[in-house]
Amino acid sequence: MRKAVYIIGSKGIPAKYGGFETFVEKLTEYQKDSNIQYYVACMRENSAKSGITEDRFEHNGAICFNVDVPNIGPARAIAYDIAAVNKAIELAKENKDEAPIFYILACRIGPFISRIKRKIRAIGGTLLVNPDGHEWLRAKWSMPVRKYWKFSEKLMVKHADLLVCDSKNIEQYIQEDYKQYQPETTYIAYGTDTAPSNLKA
Repeated sequence: MRKAVYIIGSKGIPAKYGGFETFVEKLTEYQKDSNIQYYVACMRENSAKSGITEDRFEHNGAICFNVDVPNIGPARAIAYDIAAVNKAIELAKENKDEAPIFYILACRIGPFISRIKRKIRAIGGTLLVNPDGHEWLRAKWSMPVRKYWKFSEKLMVKHADLLVCDSKNIEQYIQEDYKQYQPETTYIAYGTDTAPSNLKA
């Protein structure tokens, strides 16, 4: 039985732009363990840019599923993540997955994660979260939005079974700022391409 891993929070693959999209693209492209089956949530319009219209399709051996989400402004990313994780839970039930893993990239849906975690636990699943830096400190957000990001991050940390940090500094910050939750963390670097550059000096 292959281990099912559902990845939520990127716009999807094939990657067009963005760190999370590139991470998921490379993770699936260079997959070494054939005992893992990746499922990747994709925003339908992102898939459409690659000419993909099917509800489900395969890319790099991953099973991708399109999610429709209305264009409601800044809250769209939150609505997308909620719809994507709920769809992933339904897929896991449909597939009768044993101990599925739900890996959420970023901390956008903290106020909703308690209910989602109960659904994940009900099917024997595990919740992994990538905390994605200090989103709540970014100057591009207004103060109310920054307060939401910080509150959301706190709840994601509280309910995650494991936090996968791609920076040692972020791991230390999670451990120190949220020590009351005794968060389980691990550090996994994103990695990089190591091919020599073709650029002339």
